[in-house]
Amino acid sequence: MAYIFSCKKKTAKSDIEIVFTQDTLQIPYTYWWDEAGPFIGYCGEPYSLVFTGVLTHLEAADEKAGPLYTSQKGVIQLEKVLYINDEIEGKYASQRYVTMDSFHQLDLKVSDKVLVFCYDYENKVTIPGDKSIIKIGDYDHPLVESTKEYIDSGQNVLEIKKDSALWAAYGYCDSFKRILRCKEDSP
Repeated sequence: MAYIFSCKKKTAKSDIEIVFTQDTLQIPYTYWWDEAGPFIGYCGEPYSLVFTGVLTHLEAADEKAGPLYTSQKGVIQLEKVLYINDEIEGKYASQRYVTMDSFHQLDLKVSDKVLVFCYDYENKVTIPGDKSIIKIGDYDHPLVESTKEYIDSGQNVLEIKKDSALWAAYGYCDSFKRILRCKEDSP
């Protein structure tokens, strides 16, 4: 009788190994959404893409986009991809850079590190607004660790309930509590 044992460590959902290409993914801005950030929707809208990176280029704000929002384009070089929804057609495909025009009034500068939350809209990766881009001090920031736990739990906010004060300190108290209440009230 032979026994085969594997010494390979089981990886978490947020442990995604990427061999980056030098391509750029353009992420549209769903500026008309009334919510943005890591916790949207009544019970939590699932992510389409979550990543950390560094802002490498930032243009001046441009009012030409129209009366509904002020465009400010920027480029982020990805450091780590934490989540990819592979079921989305306009999905992430190992691009090293992302560009979007949702940086207006974010108080960011080139070389700032960020944590970014994207969602699905019409089967494409989109960014719903400024609260979906969070400035972080470093890639081991507590928000990054909490986000990894959330992703690894299947985006179950009950698993990061202990982090409610952390999220509140960054302005996400109401959205965090709304989703937590929904999950606690669900059978």
